[in-house]
Amino acid sequence: MAVPELIRSAIEAHGGQARWDQVGSLEATLSARGFLFAAKHRPALRRVRVRASAREVRFVFYDFPRVGETSELVGDDEVRVVGPDGAVLARRERPRLAFSSPRRQLYWDHLDFVYFGAYATWNYLVTPFLFLRNGFAFEALPPLQTPAGEWSRVRVNYPDDLPTHSRTQDFYFDEHHLLRRLDYTAEVVGGWAHAAHMCEQMREFDGLQVSTRRTVKPLPFGVRPLPLLTLVAIEIHDLRVHPGP
Repeated sequence: MAVPELIRSAIEAHGGQARWDQVGSLEATLSARGFLFAAKHRPALRRVRVRASAREVRFVFYDFPRVGETSELVGDDEVRVVGPDGAVLARRERPRLAFSSPRRQLYWDHLDFVYFGAYATWNYLVTPFLFLRNGFAFEALPPLQTPAGEWSRVRVNYPDDLPTHSRTQDFYFDEHHLLRRLDYTAEVVGGWAHAAHMCEQMREFDGLQVSTRRTVKPLPFGVRPLPLLTLVAIEIHDLRVHPGP
């Protein structure tokens, strides 16, 4: 199967382009924890409500860090905290550049976390429909034999205008064309931060197939992640699809 056909099959398996074209945003309640939170001195997330735009890189954490406040990602240009009255309480422009500071190796402040958590979760929620956008390049890789069967594998090169973990990522799809894993380097964590991100417990929400349990493991070399350390674990408790153009 040619790579574009495989990507198209994956999009159809997760709900299809016709359904996605009707989606304006996705609103979810999620929890997240893991070693990365402890390493960066950040508290775990417990049933936080979030919203991801389907049409642009825009993501919101509601009632975060305090009730009535929202923490927002606007493209790759800005993160901010907005108060109940709409006033901007904190802002950082070009937030990815801030990660070059040595301080980020020791701990992340709230805006650091908002940038990382927002762009990462936005990517997770809108993939594989994200690949309908222009600027992606795809390369077929040999399939991976797993205890769950043979998984097709595709290397994806991202356009420069999308905030994501790394420009090159590998995606694995099962025999039903559902996303089961993605490998990347979390560059804002460090050039060494290679990871395997496992996608499990698929559920249908209003016509879309969504992984509701995600586990990120270190991938220091090869294709076998280290099993004992969980960098990040994400659970999606519920998801609502909001219509849009």
